[in-house]
Amino acid sequence: MTTLTFDPGSRHELKIFGLLAAVFAAVYFLPVGTPRFDGAVSEALELTKWYAREHVVLCLLPAFWIAGAIAAFVSQASVMRFLGPTAPKPLAYGVGSVSGTILAVCSCTVLPLFSGIYRMGAGLGPATAFLYSGPAINVLAIVMTAKVLGAQLGLARAVGAVAFSVVIGLLMALIFRHEERQKAAAAVALPEPEAGRPLSQTAAFFAVLVGILVFANWGAASQTTGFFAAVYSVKWWVTSALGVVLAVMLWRWFKLEPMRIAVVAAATVITAFAMPGHPTWPFLVAVLGLAWLTAGREGEAGEWFNQAWDYTKQIVPLLLGGVLVAGFLLGRPGHEGMIPSTWISGLVGGNSIASNLFAAVSGAFMYFATLTEVPIVQGLVGSGMGAGPALALLLAGPALSLPAMLVLNSIIGLKKTGTYILLVVVMATITGWGYGLLVN
Repeated sequence: MTTLTFDPGSRHELKIFGLLAAVFAAVYFLPVGTPRFDGAVSEALELTKWYAREHVVLCLLPAFWIAGAIAAFVSQASVMRFLGPTAPKPLAYGVGSVSGTILAVCSCTVLPLFSGIYRMGAGLGPATAFLYSGPAINVLAIVMTAKVLGAQLGLARAVGAVAFSVVIGLLMALIFRHEERQKAAAAVALPEPEAGRPLSQTAAFFAVLVGILVFANWGAASQTTGFFAAVYSVKWWVTSALGVVLAVMLWRWFKLEPMRIAVVAAATVITAFAMPGHPTWPFLVAVLGLAWLTAGREGEAGEWFNQAWDYTKQIVPLLLGGVLVAGFLLGRPGHEGMIPSTWISGLVGGNSIASNLFAAVSGAFMYFATLTEVPIVQGLVGSGMGAGPALALLLAGPALSLPAMLVLNSIIGLKKTGTYILLVVVMATITGWGYGLLVN
């Protein structure tokens, strides 16, 4: 029988002892019962609950299916041709930034899509441009910024966000140029892709998937008239029509059984009529039905499910954990976590480098759902926030968040993630400071 002994001089044993002692001390001295701590715990749970209800089903699940489709149906050579390190820079960065603009998703929803194109061979620069542009260059958010916070700030946000997506991508490619050279060399050695589905079918398939993601998440406009309000009033009719088109594609192109597709469609319609006013539930039924149709199958459909499921397993735990921590520290909009909101509002007055830096860093760690950054900045401006820090927060906040940082680290590693965060924060700080000098 082997006898285990404790060696007091062993560094490994001392590390274990120190870790156990630290955990014990943290639990022993937990400030349970104090209003600040109990409120922060409640806010962490409330934010995570809200995120699960409002963003996982409508945002993340469609994004996982799109990312899975990229991995399953788009050849690596095709991605390299348009977004790879050997692609012409105007084409690569144009496609990267414009693609993100069309999606207009939050900082977490864009991650599986970024992961899909990056792992398929997209250059770091164009992929990073896509990563920033998705949550930052949101047309509706920029319009809302101009209406609520003034046309001047709205224009500054639009110009700054478009420039950021390209400049940050170029800087990331320059900093990690040695890796880009290796990827370029690998691109030359790629064989020609085998003839598969016609390009027109693939383009139509992705257009339907992206359309479902965009219209299902179309936010309410600030006014009851106009283009955005008109689209919002029919968003679920458009989403349903696209769902019907997708069902036809699954039948005709993927050769799935029409009876099984009909069962999923019937279950979705029944749920919609049984729970009027709760569109998330029929949407969830449709997504689960899609999983039932494709899981365990041979060929393209099965590969599509497998790729989407791999992204789901990797990203969801990190995102929910990050949202939990962000809620504990910062709370929800209008509510406080462990860090008092007065500390933040008191540090972002004026137009110093420090105030702009603090606004950019605070925005980088907070989680902003699409459009929520505008009322938050409005409240901070009312509490004395300067124009420069307001712009810095608008440029850094939607593109970053603590949950997004955790997931991004698992995709591109700590060094690239840290560099990306640093570039966003520094550029937001300098831009906010310059804007503050201009308007003052």
